[in-house]
Amino acid sequence: MRSESAIVWRPTDDYVSRSRLLQFMRRHGIDDYDTLFKRSITDLAWFWNAVSEDLGLRWMRPYSQVYDSSGGIAWTRWWIDGAYNYVENALDRHIARLGNKTAIRYESEDGRTRSLTYREVLAEVSRMANAMRRLGIRKGDRVGIFMPLGPECAIATLAVSRMGAIYIPIFSGFGAAAVASRLADCEAAALITADGFTRRGSTVPMKETADEAVRTVPSIKHVLVHRHQDRKVPWTEGRDHWWGDLTRAESDEAGPESTSADDPFMIIYTSGTTGRPKGTVHVHGGFPIKGTVDMAYGFDFQEHDTMFWLTDLGWMMGPWEIIGVLTLGGTMLLYDGAIDYPQTDRLWALLERHQVTVAGISPTAIRAMMRHGEAAVRRCDLRSLRLLGSTGEPWNPEPWLWYFRNVGGGRCPILNYSGGTEISGGIVGCTVLHPQKPCSFTGPVLGMDAEVVDDAGRPVRGAVGELVVRKPWPGMTRGFWKDPDRYIQTYWSRWPDVWVHGDWVRIDGDGFWYIQGRSDDTIKVAGKRVGPAEIESVLVSHHAVSEAAAIGVPDELKGESVVCFAVLRPGVEPSEELRAALIQQVVDQQGKALRPKRVLFVRDLPKTRNAKIMRRVIRARYLGVDLGDTSSLENPQAVDEIGKAR
Repeated sequence: MRSESAIVWRPTDDYVSRSRLLQFMRRHGIDDYDTLFKRSITDLAWFWNAVSEDLGLRWMRPYSQVYDSSGGIAWTRWWIDGAYNYVENALDRHIARLGNKTAIRYESEDGRTRSLTYREVLAEVSRMANAMRRLGIRKGDRVGIFMPLGPECAIATLAVSRMGAIYIPIFSGFGAAAVASRLADCEAAALITADGFTRRGSTVPMKETADEAVRTVPSIKHVLVHRHQDRKVPWTEGRDHWWGDLTRAESDEAGPESTSADDPFMIIYTSGTTGRPKGTVHVHGGFPIKGTVDMAYGFDFQEHDTMFWLTDLGWMMGPWEIIGVLTLGGTMLLYDGAIDYPQTDRLWALLERHQVTVAGISPTAIRAMMRHGEAAVRRCDLRSLRLLGSTGEPWNPEPWLWYFRNVGGGRCPILNYSGGTEISGGIVGCTVLHPQKPCSFTGPVLGMDAEVVDDAGRPVRGAVGELVVRKPWPGMTRGFWKDPDRYIQTYWSRWPDVWVHGDWVRIDGDGFWYIQGRSDDTIKVAGKRVGPAEIESVLVSHHAVSEAAAIGVPDELKGESVVCFAVLRPGVEPSEELRAALIQQVVDQQGKALRPKRVLFVRDLPKTRNAKIMRRVIRARYLGVDLGDTSSLENPQAVDEIGKAR
């Protein structure tokens, strides 16, 4: 990748001296980060016990042992005998000191704003928990949450977990079939939804979608509806309940259920390459602790911070944000509208208006906002920002630098973060103690014994290899819902006791890590393995291209050839001259062996609702084979674009 050799940000004394990491190391007499990291992966019991104490986590019943792998590393149990309800840690333990502090800020697309303190959030959570108990929902029942990401969405997740039930986060933009498949798979007892929400000034009729989904899921006994837009909606008496009517008479006190650290609190579905989506099971002592540790020490999130992450509840970053921010006593900003509507500077104005200090935005969103130009950013005062985050897709250097220079003013580090739904956060990330190169990661996050290996499982440097994890961590999924064999086959079947994540990674000569893409997206031309991000970065660096996707297609001579799809910037028209120029640019920067067989122009690329380009779907559509699971597609019309591309 171009530009990767140059360090563009170095930590200042202010970032270092105020960091949680430095305070943690001093508390334990550790002189440097490398020593801390090594201890975090060689002495798991010490590290995870130390962070629990450092963060002041409250245990209903103390654990007798940090972890137990006697049943096999894939089924490691954590916090043995411990009772832990993460909602108590996110709310109750803060009330005495932070009860009047703002926990949630909210802005809707039409400009309405709202703020809730920790005390107000706890009261609303308790009312909803009491209402659900009155309906007969009990510990262990599954409850779908299909809502725009506003205060009630966060309250719903906390209320379900507080009473010991299990919530299923569902993307707010899903169609009925995708909603139904998830509710049916886990035999959900209830669904929490809204009457509708707004996108680009138009109403999205959420309740109608929920009704269509529920018709095919006989296990659903109750549908709880938040009056978000005050719309008149279809109604089924006895099954449907208005949120406000249910909670109005309820007490604002409801103690947290005594849940063990191993009790599930969430089943979050991820799309598979083939077959039905995977129901990833997470427990109270897993995801909430792992995610919070990453936020605290990787993102240096502190009580004085306000975080905004461009996400949805259906993407793991939604639950991650809600749980982590509240557990750490900070403030979150929630927004459920388009980021460039009604003005192109809406996203940047949002950050300014709410004085956001930590902003997380995916590479795909930055590439989209670049089309509106730098002027939209410059109209806003973003000096409140101190940290930038990103996850979801590999970066290209030009968008990374645009984000760094224009949004962060060249002073804020971009804390790149990559892991997954099954991880409960990151495998690799950055810290405020380390310098940065464009698109890079510092390396594995604390507690993650990650490595990059070749086809024989041996560590590799300077070449693309497979990302693996060699020791357990608390956030490891407890398997797929009612499908343990699929879990083992997906992650543990290649090498004994090694988690194979499915990402290609390269470590450069200075020790910086780079995600090259999913291993099932990787292209192999005449024996040379290349991640799609490398070729896409070349294309996006051309002034005419805003987004790109590269795939490998069968080739009798080379094994695979490269085919590229390019989305052009506004005002640029496709031409044979431009196609030839893009092909030549790839040749010049990547070599003749990787000369694209074709460069095709499209108006859009198929993406998931968490902004990942679905290269496997692009490849399948181009080759005319089965598309596999497409339930997470944000823009299905883009698949037709691939078929028509010229």
